[in-house]
Amino acid sequence: MKIITTAALSMALALPLATTMPSEAGAKQIERACMSGERPGSRPLCGCIQRVADQMLTRGDQRMASKFFKDPQKAQDTRQSGRADHSSFWLRYKAFGNTAASVCRG
Repeated sequence: MKIITTAALSMALALPLATTMPSEAGAKQIERACMSGERPGSRPLCGCIQRVADQMLTRGDQRMASKFFKDPQKAQDTRQSGRADHSSFWLRYKAFGNTAASVCRG
């Protein structure tokens, strides 16, 4: 089942979805943050993570998540804030992280 799920996710990530793609101005926020973070990733890995983000996170979610690369404490503060919008974001972010980890092995 896991192999089928991973294959399906990989195929879905390869398909461009105009309704979920960020605008040019907001594009590649996660990829840029990944490449310039405290522990920068490789271009292929960061690009893969960005493709997952484009499928699973809104532009606003990506803006918030990109800040975690420079300031990991911000992630912890967001997760523990108790605000309803942070709680719903954290559920989306956690799902994104799990998917990126399984799809973007690197």
